[in-house]
Amino acid sequence: MGPAELPFLKDAPMTGRTRLFPLNENNLRDTLKEAAAIINDRGLVAFPTETVYGLGANALDAKAVRAIFEAKGRPADNPLIVHISSKQQCCKLARNIPEKAFKLMDKFWPGPLTLILERQEIVPDVTTGGLDTVALRMPDNEIALGLIRVSGQPLAAPSANLSGKPSPTTAQHVISDLWGRIDAVIDGGTVEIGLESTVIDMTLPVPAILRPGRISLEDIEKEIGSITTGYLDGNQPESAAVRSPGMKYTHYAPDATVILIEGASTSVVHRIQEMLKTYGLEEVKVGLLLTDESNMDIYHDEQLSLGSKDKPAELAFNLFSGLRSLDARDVDIILVDGSFSHHGIGAAVSNRIRKAASSIIKV
Repeated sequence: MGPAELPFLKDAPMTGRTRLFPLNENNLRDTLKEAAAIINDRGLVAFPTETVYGLGANALDAKAVRAIFEAKGRPADNPLIVHISSKQQCCKLARNIPEKAFKLMDKFWPGPLTLILERQEIVPDVTTGGLDTVALRMPDNEIALGLIRVSGQPLAAPSANLSGKPSPTTAQHVISDLWGRIDAVIDGGTVEIGLESTVIDMTLPVPAILRPGRISLEDIEKEIGSITTGYLDGNQPESAAVRSPGMKYTHYAPDATVILIEGASTSVVHRIQEMLKTYGLEEVKVGLLLTDESNMDIYHDEQLSLGSKDKPAELAFNLFSGLRSLDARDVDIILVDGSFSHHGIGAAVSNRIRKAASSIIKV
């Protein structure tokens, strides 16, 4: 299949470079062999994980990793997560691994948890953003694990999108951003979680969560005792060192301006209704991303469901796809309902929206 057969590629660069691998039950083995050959030829392959789609290259090949930064337009000091398929690989890439880190591996790997550990010299500077640490994760997805195993390489793999844009949860999102910029896309369907992994720094005296995700602070504390948080809901100052992806630079933002409205449900609904009236007078095209509960009280041409406040996993699953879908409708502003709980998975959803938002209104 080529770009002429994909109508959503009309605005994408057309170099003829990118190959699309649609998966079915019969071609997984052959697809992984072809994709692994691309990896071993210093190429870039986008592939699904359980969290979002990743853009993979051989993590130990500095030239291949630099190509990731070029394709995404990613700042060079923003470290990459290295995806592995076994604890043995972990020990080859990291040193002085604390016992608490092994406990977390036993409990949560494979899964959406990234551990920051002291790096071995074999890991090039470009992969770690020049840090003395490396971020490692074992994904819970047979395609991702298969690609790592067949290629025989750990894969440096940030989200497979243009830097700063909403993370991709389908192959179509990847193609929209990166067609013509990378070598291949493995279409494994829609991902399971829709939000990036939790990142925890295990090199500190007290481990610290640097990016929240589905695995919460409370989940981790059950396994290893007290930990802390080391992230801000805004972006870090330009002078700050980046210990984890998603900390310093603008992330997850569509082309439209995102405004987050936080507070009690009735107050959020009232403020959104007021803002719709104001924007209507100004002829501004507005999109709404609302919880199911708020959806019942607001009626607007361009509105999508974020999910039920009682099901935070739904909020995570729908966030990035919702932002991308509203952006595709050429809205000028996206108002996001922030009346859900900001604990557990809700903390991760809130973190992503806050980083995408140009302003936050508390009511």
